[in-house]
Amino acid sequence: MTETRLLIRGEQVAGDGEPLEVENPATEETVASVGLPSGEQVDAALAAAREATRIWGRTPAIERAEALHEVAAQLRARADELTELMTREGGKPLVENRDEVSWTAAAFDYYAEMGRNFAGRVIPSIEATQLSLVLKEPMGVVACIVPWNYPLLLLAWKLAPALAAGNAVVAKPSELTPLSTLALAPCFEHLPPGAVNIVAGAGEVGEALVKDERVDCIAFTGSVVVGKAIARRAADRVARINLELGGKDPFIVCADVAERIDVAAKGGAWAAFLNAGQVCTSAERFYVMEPVYDDFVSAFVDYTESLVVGDPLDPGTDIGPLASALQREKVSAQLEAAVAAGAQVVAGGNGSGHERGYFFAPAVVTGAPAETDLLREETFGPVAPIVPVKSLDEAIELANGTRFGLGCNVYTKDLDSIFRCMREIKAGTVWFNDPLTDNDAGPFGGMKQSGVGRELGQEGLEAFQETKHVHIETEIAPKEWWYPYGGDEPQARGA
Repeated sequence: MTETRLLIRGEQVAGDGEPLEVENPATEETVASVGLPSGEQVDAALAAAREATRIWGRTPAIERAEALHEVAAQLRARADELTELMTREGGKPLVENRDEVSWTAAAFDYYAEMGRNFAGRVIPSIEATQLSLVLKEPMGVVACIVPWNYPLLLLAWKLAPALAAGNAVVAKPSELTPLSTLALAPCFEHLPPGAVNIVAGAGEVGEALVKDERVDCIAFTGSVVVGKAIARRAADRVARINLELGGKDPFIVCADVAERIDVAAKGGAWAAFLNAGQVCTSAERFYVMEPVYDDFVSAFVDYTESLVVGDPLDPGTDIGPLASALQREKVSAQLEAAVAAGAQVVAGGNGSGHERGYFFAPAVVTGAPAETDLLREETFGPVAPIVPVKSLDEAIELANGTRFGLGCNVYTKDLDSIFRCMREIKAGTVWFNDPLTDNDAGPFGGMKQSGVGRELGQEGLEAFQETKHVHIETEIAPKEWWYPYGGDEPQARGA
C-alpha cells in the first residue's frame, strides 16, 4: 500500500488539509492522494521536534550512531519498495533509483560514525592552570526542505548529519515526490518520538517552517529564487541556513584526449543526461577544443541516439520522463529560444514518440549564441549545447562566466591543465575524467549563486552544529591583572 500519512511525534497521521494528487510523470496517472497538513499539524510537528531535542541532543553519540546504523539497515530492507515508489512518482529509471536507495543508506552509515568521532577539540591554553575546549553542540530544530530529483538522497545529506549532531528535524519533501519520503516513517520508529517529523506540501508549508522561531536552521536544495527568499526570511531572525541552489555546470574537453574521444563523449552524455538532466550538477554546457570538436560532436550524437527513452520501470530504459509538464515546458522553451537565436539541434529534442508522459528525447545542440539562456541559465533537462573553443584560457573564462559555481567536469591527461583548472575554475567540485562521482567524505556545495554552506564530509556535520568555547581555570585565586591597576607595573589582560 502506498504510504500517504504524515509523520508527527512518532505517529503516522492523515493530513487534515486539502488533498495533494501525486502524478506518475510517465503515464500522467495519479499514483496516490496525500492529505496536506493543517496549520495545527505543522505546529504540532515543530512542537514535537522542539521537545525531542531535549532527549535526542543529550543521547550519547555512540547511541545515536547505533540508531543511525539501524536507519540504514531499515532502508536496505525496504529497498525494493522504495525503488519502485520513487520510480512511479518521480520518473527516474528503476536502476538509478535502486542506486539512490543504496547511497541514501550509505549516508546514514557514514554520519553514524562521523557523529561519534568528532565533538570538538582541545586548544592550547594561555596559562598552565587552564583548560580550553571548543565544543560542537546541536543547534536544536532543523527544517529540511528537499527537491524532487533525488528525494531520498538529498534528504539524507541533510537529515543524517543533523541527527548525528543531536538535532531534531522537520522534513518537507517536494509536492511532486512526497510518497517515498513518507514511506520512510518505519525507518525512524526506534528514534525518540519527534526526532524526525515529515510533513508534505508545497511553498506554503515550507514558508511556515522557514519563518517559525522554533526552527534554528534551514537546509534547502532548490532554485536560486526560492533560496534567496529563504535567506531573506532567515536573516530577519538570524537563523542558520545551508543552501544548495543549482548550477550551470561546464564540461571542458581538451585536445590531448583525442585518442579517447569516444570515452569523453560517453562521459559527457552520462553527465548531461543522467536522470534526464535533472541533476544539480548536470553538465549543461560543453566547451571542446577545436582540434577534437568535430570528432567529439560525432561521437556524442552517435551515443545519444543509442540511448533508450521510455518506461522508467522497464530495466532496459536509459532515460525516463521529466518530472512534470511544467518542467518539460521550461526545457522546451529554453531550447526553442536558442534555436530562434541561431542554434541547431543535431539530435533529439522532441517527445520521443510517446503519446503520454513528459518525455523529452535528449538533445544535442551546436551553434548556440553565448548570450542565450541555454548557455547561461540552468536548464535542468536533457539538453547538451556543445561549443568549440580555441584554448584552455578561453574554456576557463567561459566556464567562470555565469552566476553559478556548483560543479565542473574536465577531460584531460595533461597535469598542467589539471592544475590550472583546479586552481582557476570557480566551482565547489571539479571532476577530472570521471564525471559526477559522489563521495560521502567529500564536501558538496557551490560558489557564487550556487549556494551557501556545504553538505557531506565533516563540513556537512558542522553545518548542523553550534560552536562553543569553554575556558576552565583550575585555580580559585585572584589574578595579578585584575583591578586595581595602580601598581608599579600594570598588567591588564583580557579582550
